[in-house]
Amino acid sequence: MAENIYETNELVSQYLDFQYGDEIFGVENFAVVCAHKAIGYSKGTQQQKALDLGCATGRASFELTLGFDHVDGVDYSHAFVDAAVELREKGEIAYAQNGEGELKKQVLVDMTMYAFRDTCVKAQFFQGDACDLETQFGGYDLVMATNLIDRLYQPQLFLNMIHERLSEGGILVLTSPYTWREEYTQKQFWLGGYMDENGVEVSSLDGLQKSLDKNFELVATEDIPFVIRETARKFQHTVSQMSVWRKR
Repeated sequence: MAENIYETNELVSQYLDFQYGDEIFGVENFAVVCAHKAIGYSKGTQQQKALDLGCATGRASFELTLGFDHVDGVDYSHAFVDAAVELREKGEIAYAQNGEGELKKQVLVDMTMYAFRDTCVKAQFFQGDACDLETQFGGYDLVMATNLIDRLYQPQLFLNMIHERLSEGGILVLTSPYTWREEYTQKQFWLGGYMDENGVEVSSLDGLQKSLDKNFELVATEDIPFVIRETARKFQHTVSQMSVWRKR
């Protein structure tokens, strides 16, 4: 069986760097931008409970504690969740940042350096499957799923039930670069990025609207760029589309 890359020290370190490392090429921290935009879009709600799906190493969840009374962060990766829990409980975590070849630099994430240093205790972290969420995850004013939808084995399962986890008028925030790949999602389950039987292009936003229209109204869309550092001289520069939905 192939190794799950999301359970490796290499990917944990890369995501810690992505979520807590320095700004790269003038592109703002993706987790921070998404969390604060989500706080803004949910201003009309009670802002009591938020769910951060695909929380990775927890940065957006911690940022959401600045606007919500309670935040649950859920990720499929045990290793990512363990890193987020370590940050919450110990206040710091060290990781190895890739340099050239085998060269690495040790970096320390210190929670006292962030605005959420006093509110981070409001965040809890769990390993879970976004396509099959436990019943305990419900009653949220905000559900945020960042760069998740195109990594789910059956995204329609997630979309079919997510309204049940939101309070009336609650806000759903999705972001994705829509990089559909069959190693994560079999083509039959793609929401978009293909031609239909009539030769018409189907975009991922089209697929989202078709799936969510019954229970949500589309509030806004915008592009959010991000940069992931791979090595000292190699980076991923990607643009994710944020779509914001209000539960009817």
